[in-house]
Amino acid sequence: MTFRQFAFRNVMRNRRIYAAFFMASVFSVMVFFLYSMLLFHPSLEGSAVQDIAVLGMGIAEIILYIFTMFFLFYSMRAFLQARTKEFGILLHLGMEKRQLHRLIFTETLIIGAASIGIGTFLGYMFSKFFFMVVKRIVLLPALPLYLSWEPFALTVGAFLSLFVIISWVAPVFIRTGKLDELIRGDSVGKEQHGFSKSRGVIGLVLLGLSYSMAAFTSNSIVIGLIFLLPPLATLGTYLFFTDSLPFLLHLFKVRKEFYWRHFRLLAISEGVIRLKENARMFFIVTIVSTVAFMSVGILASLTSFASQYREMNPLGLVYESFPGNEMEQEHINRLGYELRKNGIDYTYVKFPVLQQRSTLTDYTVTIIRLSSVNRLARSFGYQAFELKEGEALFLPPTVSTFEQLNKQSVRTVLEESGMTVRITGAYPYLLFPPHAIGTNTIILNDADYDKIALQVEPSSVYHAFDIPDWQKTKNIGLTIEHSVTESILMGTRGKLHFTFDNPGLNYSVIRTTFTLLLFIGLLLAGVFLLAAGSFIYFRLYTSLDSDRKEFDVLRRMGITDKEFKKIVNRQLIPQFFVPWGVALVHSSFAFLSLQVIWDALAEISIVRELTMVLVGFTALQVIYFYLIRWRYLAHIRTPENL
Repeated sequence: MTFRQFAFRNVMRNRRIYAAFFMASVFSVMVFFLYSMLLFHPSLEGSAVQDIAVLGMGIAEIILYIFTMFFLFYSMRAFLQARTKEFGILLHLGMEKRQLHRLIFTETLIIGAASIGIGTFLGYMFSKFFFMVVKRIVLLPALPLYLSWEPFALTVGAFLSLFVIISWVAPVFIRTGKLDELIRGDSVGKEQHGFSKSRGVIGLVLLGLSYSMAAFTSNSIVIGLIFLLPPLATLGTYLFFTDSLPFLLHLFKVRKEFYWRHFRLLAISEGVIRLKENARMFFIVTIVSTVAFMSVGILASLTSFASQYREMNPLGLVYESFPGNEMEQEHINRLGYELRKNGIDYTYVKFPVLQQRSTLTDYTVTIIRLSSVNRLARSFGYQAFELKEGEALFLPPTVSTFEQLNKQSVRTVLEESGMTVRITGAYPYLLFPPHAIGTNTIILNDADYDKIALQVEPSSVYHAFDIPDWQKTKNIGLTIEHSVTESILMGTRGKLHFTFDNPGLNYSVIRTTFTLLLFIGLLLAGVFLLAAGSFIYFRLYTSLDSDRKEFDVLRRMGITDKEFKKIVNRQLIPQFFVPWGVALVHSSFAFLSLQVIWDALAEISIVRELTMVLVGFTALQVIYFYLIRWRYLAHIRTPENL
């Protein structure tokens, strides 16, 4: 047998232990390759989504590479420490340390080469399906499968260098010590993990403080909490697993009426040992799972913003002209011509906007005509309003301000015209985007409006286009949009005497960006969660031999199969669901702060999307638990398969 054959057989002999690690590595390579395929796709060159795809995929690949590096280093360290008995035997039989290092280097490269090969192969196999999904997201006419050396070179080069680095560094993880201690392995020198009551209390206080600040945050402090809460919650989580949770379990052990009952003694005592041995692993799984929840949750909230974009922008096109705009009529005629040419139905309403100073508040009041408002309201299917002379209505700048303004009834004099008006209540329907016609706007009946219009010139003219099929307008007014964009880039925005907004075009860009980012985030979250699951999987299977011996003793004592499953459940459930549950709680309170941010920005609710994310991840974890439990029970019952 050659040295390489010996290394290969070592890998195959430990294939059950390496299974989850290998799967996570393969999935990481596959996702990285899929991102690379989209990154270098020739159809995206010169397209509007090229920058979005390049930026999103580039950032995702960097995150994926860094995380994979951390995951591989942590896993290899755990694998090598679990094989100290094997290494001790090899050294006892005459193997030199230099040869042992070479063996580990070769084994790591074998696993890495297999992961890269299979991951790249699977990535190319699923590329067509991946492109079909992306094509629907970014609304491209075609995104065909292609063959290029660039994605292969980037993927193989990135991960091969990563595995080579780990292969060189991996021997450092081998536990040093006396040869007899290495041969006896984990049975000698096992660290006795204790806990500190004070640190346990501090951990609970830190988590409670983090949750309280997240739950009761406000617009004024939420940005500051973004930088304060993550390190606070991370430290609290670490102390929770190393000290707080052992302290709480110790309190249960003190209560003998609870502890000395049925199989609780065995389950809790074994659970305490597992917790003490794997506290750091549980901490890492919790943080990784929380990052996965948060990344998908944040991106899902962005998608929620896109789905509610129409409610915030009820008009199809908006053009506002200011004094000195010589292109006003030409632009309005061009918009109408393009809408008719494309067969898009619309209702056009012109709003000359007047301004007066209120003697009551000494603020400028924006004024629009009631008949124009009623005409636009009828196009939306709303009822028309009537106002007598001297009466007016507030036009709420946002939906949330309606209740407050609707309760007010004030009388004021418009200073320039000397007109007395009584403003009673607010207009109940959302016809304009938030703050579109000022933040202090009233609606006057036509007679009063005309009296003021004879004395002052309009401060601006607001041209509103109500378009039922508003998503079809993404190609309308592109020359006007280009003029606005060019003036912004050249810094001459102040010289432009008009503004133009095309919600259909904006929505297509927002929807494409957010949905593509969500898709990228889902794949990244899949890598994170698979890696988190592999940590638990590895811990279970490295202790499988000792677990088998313990359960063999219990079976000889007369334990039934039902009782056997109950004990296994009580030992496995905490290992799977305690880190998962803590991650869910972390994410839930973080989402409360995220809802505050969205309330301030766009007044939208993200509860439905975030609930779907948490429920979906929980369902995946339950499925994963039953799958691992099934294999675990099978190995425990059949020693010959170990």
